Parts: sequence; C-alpha cells; structure tokens
Amino acid sequence: MAAPLPQQQQPPPGPLREISPVFLCRIGQETVQDIVTRTMEIFQITRATQLPNGVTQSHVMYQDRFGKLQEHLRQLALLFRKLRLLYERCVEMTSDLQEAPMELVPYAGEEPASIRAEPCSPAVIQERQEVLEVRQKNQEMKVLMDQMRNLLWDVNAMLTLKK
Repeated sequence: MAAPLPQQQQPPPGPLREISPVFLCRIGQETVQDIVTRTMEIFQITRATQLPNGVTQSHVMYQDRFGKLQEHLRQLALLFRKLRLLYERCVEMTSDLQEAPMELVPYAGEEPASIRAEPCSPAVIQERQEVLEVRQKNQEMKVLMDQMRNLLWDVNAMLTLKK
C-alpha cells in the first residue's frame, strides 16, 4: 500500500481562523478585476445596441439586452459594496500599523545605530512575497483602469460630436 501524499495544512474554517489583511487585499483585488470585467461587458452591450434612428428593432431583442444590462449593473453595485466592506475591514485591521507622519521623517545628522537583523521566518517571507504580488497586480489594474477611463472619454467625446 502506497503512503498517502502529504497535503498542505488548511487553516481551520470558521471563526477560529484569523483572516490576514493580505488575504483581504487579494480578495479585494479579485473584486476589482470582477468590476473591470463587468464594466467591459456593459460597454460591449452598449456598443452592440443601435441608437434609435427611426429603425424599429425587435422588442424581444431590446428587452433581452436591457435585462442583461440591468443584471450587470446590479452585480456591479454588489461588487462595489463588497469592495467597500473589504476596504473598511482592512483599514480596521491595519489601523495600529499606520505610522504617524513624524515617525517617517529621518533623523538629520545622526548616525544610525547598527541593527542586528535576524533571519525571517518562512511565513513572513511568504507574506512579503504575497504583498509584493498584490502590489504588482494592483499596479497592472491601475494601468488597465486608466486605459478604460481614456476609452470612456473617447466614447463620450464621439457621442457628443454626433449630437
């Protein structure tokens, strides 16, 4: 009989497990990605919809697109509420970690005391790596959101010119 493969230990479910701010940030990042995806789908639906120019479209097709648009907007509102809750929870969990502005100013003219650095535990190294990954993905999301904003400005400008 073969020995069972070692499994990663999962944290216990429920209130016994402490959710880390890094995990909440990762969930927030996924929520932002969902928001961007839903927004892109809304743009695709509106792009495919013809403006009322005297041509009558199928009422069923109009109702279908309108229903899809309403569902996407409802989901978008829920995602924004979820993102707000995640943000508030992260702020609450990390409020004791934020430094006062005075502590950020370096000492002028003083030599820093030699500090003995101890090796970090693997859990700390892993959490730091996760924070760096989240930071990198957030930067990518910011670039994507800037592109979406520019696209929206262009669409609005074209619609304004049509009038």
